[in-house]
Amino acid sequence: MPKFLIVAATKQEIQPLLTHFNIAITPDDVLLTSDRTPDISVLITGIGMVNTAYNMGRYSHNVFDHIINVGVCGAFDRDLKPGEVVIVVEDTISEMGAEDDNLFIKYTDMNLGGTNVYKHHIRFQNPSMDLLKKVKGITVNKVHGNENSIKNVSSLFDAHVESMEGAAFFRGCKGLSQNYYQLRAVSNYVEKRDKSKWNMPLAINNLNSFVVTLIKDLDK
Repeated sequence: MPKFLIVAATKQEIQPLLTHFNIAITPDDVLLTSDRTPDISVLITGIGMVNTAYNMGRYSHNVFDHIINVGVCGAFDRDLKPGEVVIVVEDTISEMGAEDDNLFIKYTDMNLGGTNVYKHHIRFQNPSMDLLKKVKGITVNKVHGNENSIKNVSSLFDAHVESMEGAAFFRGCKGLSQNYYQLRAVSNYVEKRDKSKWNMPLAINNLNSFVVTLIKDLDK
């Protein structure tokens, strides 16, 4: 029986999944292990790269067959529709680098060693996963909401989506499982901040419906 770990920044982003599988999380629970069928554990990291890296490192002694980062994202790519579920195959910590007056030097151009670009790792096939759009993401501490900064980051990284945790999740998973991957649903476009245009309920419902079905398929 495969063991699943669902990693999310907030409980709200996976509430429909928790309800479906009758998983109860108290405010004090960070990692909730399971003895149910399917075998699902849940890690609520908190928002941002630091919280994600810290909590994934804290529980890295656990072994899972599938580690799935589940959350919403903002889309740079207008071909992505609100509520659309995507798989992020590559994610970059875009703020790593240096300023040279008005220029931004990307980390990859600084010759410091290491990397700020991380990728998923998948060793299974699933028809529903194959149908998802494969996208590139950036991970940020400050979500973009200024026309100039959006234009600059788009030209630098050519990303389709942004989140506040994705790259840290990939980094934290390295070596922990044969299958770790990031599933997100578009809640809004990356533009001047206007939450009246966001559709969090649609994104969360579509995302959780997909993940519930995926887990059932993989648990057969």
